[in-house]
Amino acid sequence: MIAEEIHRITSALPQGVRLVAVSKYHPADAIREAFAAGQRLFGESHAQELQRKHTELEDLITAADTPLEWHFIGHLQTNKVKYIAPYVHLIHSVDSPRLLTEINRQAQKVGRVIPCLLQLHVAAEETKFGFTPDEARAYLDSGEWQQLQNVSIAGMMAMATNTDDTVRIRADFHSARLFFEEAHRTYFTPTDGGTSSFNELSMGMTDDWHIAVDEGSTLIRIGTQIFGERQY
Repeated sequence: MIAEEIHRITSALPQGVRLVAVSKYHPADAIREAFAAGQRLFGESHAQELQRKHTELEDLITAADTPLEWHFIGHLQTNKVKYIAPYVHLIHSVDSPRLLTEINRQAQKVGRVIPCLLQLHVAAEETKFGFTPDEARAYLDSGEWQQLQNVSIAGMMAMATNTDDTVRIRADFHSARLFFEEAHRTYFTPTDGGTSSFNELSMGMTDDWHIAVDEGSTLIRIGTQIFGERQY
């Protein structure tokens, strides 16, 4: 089932859009099955669970020609950054300047530059984390992020309102894409003719990824459709 679902999803994705298989609450054996089917990007949202799986799956990280990549997709507390800083490939959920500063500090300790996405709050629920577009604009205007040498702002992440209203979902994703494009033009366009590292827009989950792809997502985060209901 896992291999079939991965193939079903990836075969429907346009060029330039990648799948993050959300493996949180699923055992290492399920990740191995997905890896054998060709999946390489895996999303986790709890630092301790990720640390345990990183140890259990070390052979997939060190031995493969195209190794497993860990993506952190959940709310990240500043006191947990140190546990994932040595190996996390991309942090999708940077929701405050304070968190970005702490990621930079921990990345410096381990001699890495960690790519990060700024999490945008475009949904109706106040309980969701992230910068509003105005807050993100103010932070980027401040230039504080340019002093952080051990993080790279690689794009943005957003979640749509939890609703069956596809018009609202599309509007949320569209809003996020417009701000992503504005930020790219305003803050991340290279001045030397090179290429920008600000190129990822992480949007879309099991129930809304088709809409997210239509609205410009480059990374979709799917768990239940691939792995089934959570196992622990």
